[in-house]
Amino acid sequence: VLTTLDLGWNQIGNVGAKHLSDALRHNTTITTLHLGWNQAGDVDAQHLSDVIRHNTTITTLDLRWNEIGDAGVQYLADALRYNTVLITMNLQRNQIGDVGAQHLGDALQHNT
Repeated sequence: VLTTLDLGWNQIGNVGAKHLSDALRHNTTITTLHLGWNQAGDVDAQHLSDVIRHNTTITTLDLRWNEIGDAGVQYLADALRYNTVLITMNLQRNQIGDVGAQHLGDALQHNT
């Protein structure tokens, strides 16, 4: 049974992120998802937020070294309000500024 999916260092675009999100939304075996170094942006983050909101098994999500900005992190932060299983989310080296940090901070107050 596949529990870790590492798609780092690829060129997964908006369409690929949408297909991946659709597949992972209700997947019950993947616990670790690595999507670092994919040049993922705000639209990709919007698709992935659907996974965060609905998936009940992913505990680790690696989105480091992408191009997610304040708008994208707002989608992720909103999804965190509904997620109770994600333990680690790596957003290192994205384009998140003060506004995005505020979105995350607000979401983390409700993520219990």
